[in-house]
Amino acid sequence: MLKIGEKIKKLRIANDLTQEELAARAGLTKGYISQLERDLTHPSIVTLKDILDVLGTDLATFFKEDHQERVVFRKEDRQKIEGRGVEFLVPGSGRRLMEPVLISLEPGERTEPDAPHEGEEFGFVMKGVIVLWLGSRAEKLRQGECFYFRADQRHFVENVGRSMAQILWVVSPPTF
Repeated sequence: MLKIGEKIKKLRIANDLTQEELAARAGLTKGYISQLERDLTHPSIVTLKDILDVLGTDLATFFKEDHQERVVFRKEDRQKIEGRGVEFLVPGSGRRLMEPVLISLEPGERTEPDAPHEGEEFGFVMKGVIVLWLGSRAEKLRQGECFYFRADQRHFVENVGRSMAQILWVVSPPTF
């Protein structure tokens, strides 16, 4: 349920106005503003427009629902790329500053080599043993270890262990 009074009070405070100042500028009484802010009375459209003019906004903006950015993503939100062992952990992350993915590799399997590109990459080995290839350089990592590099050279990882390897991999900007 929309709390008009609560929204008006927040706007009044944001504009650094007292109830008395708002009332005077809108041609109303302090008592009316007090009742309005406590949702004990409801303004007519004309009165609300007068109040919003003083507060520097309009009816459309005032009634527009506040959009809260989604911050929690559940397991069922993930998007898998079949046959590649890649799960996008945050839907639409390609439009964000970084892209977190979960890479799962069977023993002997490796990711497709990625050509040099702008940005940075981070990976945390959640399970298994992998080798990170950066150009001709090879680094072995085990569960609990991580890597971080500029993506300015060809790179990929391979599972050199005897069990499934999983890597939490974050790319910025997104490239997957």
